[in-house]
Amino acid sequence: MAKGKKPLVVVTRKLPDNVELRMRELFDARLNTDDKPLTQAELAEAVKSADVLVPTITDQIDASVLSKAGEQLKLIANFGNGVDNIDVATAVQRGITVTNTPGVLTEDTADMTMALILAVPRRLVEGSHVLTSEKDWAGWSPTWMMGHRIWGKRLGIIGMGRIGQAVARRARAFGLQIHYHNRRKVAPKIEEELDATYWESLDQMLARMDIVSVNCPHTPATYHLLSARRLKLLRPQAYVVNTARGEVVDENALARMLESGDLAGAGLDVFEHEPAVNPKLVKLARQGKVVLLPHMGSATLEGRIDMGEKVIINIRTFMDGHRPPDRVLPSML
Repeated sequence: MAKGKKPLVVVTRKLPDNVELRMRELFDARLNTDDKPLTQAELAEAVKSADVLVPTITDQIDASVLSKAGEQLKLIANFGNGVDNIDVATAVQRGITVTNTPGVLTEDTADMTMALILAVPRRLVEGSHVLTSEKDWAGWSPTWMMGHRIWGKRLGIIGMGRIGQAVARRARAFGLQIHYHNRRKVAPKIEEELDATYWESLDQMLARMDIVSVNCPHTPATYHLLSARRLKLLRPQAYVVNTARGEVVDENALARMLESGDLAGAGLDVFEHEPAVNPKLVKLARQGKVVLLPHMGSATLEGRIDMGEKVIINIRTFMDGHRPPDRVLPSML
């Protein structure tokens, strides 16, 4: 790229207006103003000319797309925390740096996780539907619409990174006992603050929990981490909440157990084959056994703007010849 020339930055989805305005000021920005997801062919075409690609989790930047990349493509600045949509190893092999936007969505995602932890046992969505359905509400009754108390229950967090810890802080304030499984124990100071119990064995933890919250990233090692075998370890009165990635849970096995009554309920903000949602889960949601949300965990204006600012910082740092602060390497996955 010629000195002084603005880099061509291709953005695959519509971003907040002030983020796009800043990108126009700083870069030769090619924006997706109608927010229509790009096809694989369109992504392959984009990487032929882009100096920087800014994809999101809906874009599969796989080896076939990367094989079409021009020599000028040196940075993929992902608009998102996870990078499971990008073949990072192939990108690095081709001399392309990959960055993400960590840390800025922690509190928003933890808020949504806590909302589902409350909503599922207390049947909040079912209760709301009573007042918006065509049938009139008959009024309060001592034995009607009873859920379950969460105070004093055991919460098992799978993945005790930033988001897992933020969930634990919220859950502790609601009187939940904090347990967790992670690749390694967190620092003693954090364990003490959260009064958290570490389980080296995920199987043993699952068998003893009342609520399980999935907060780990999707990697090859965590694909179907909650497999059919592991889901069967849960007690019939247990609940599963997933605000991480749909691929971490075997959805079909989860649906079967909910349908048979081998699990009490689930709250899901992510799905294995987004944007498609398992019809079995939709049916169960209509029956009040599942709360389903359309991947809203990080959907706050503040969070999206923070993500955009991270993307811009990564691009500017890279273009100035320095290592971007949020570089992702295959060894980190």
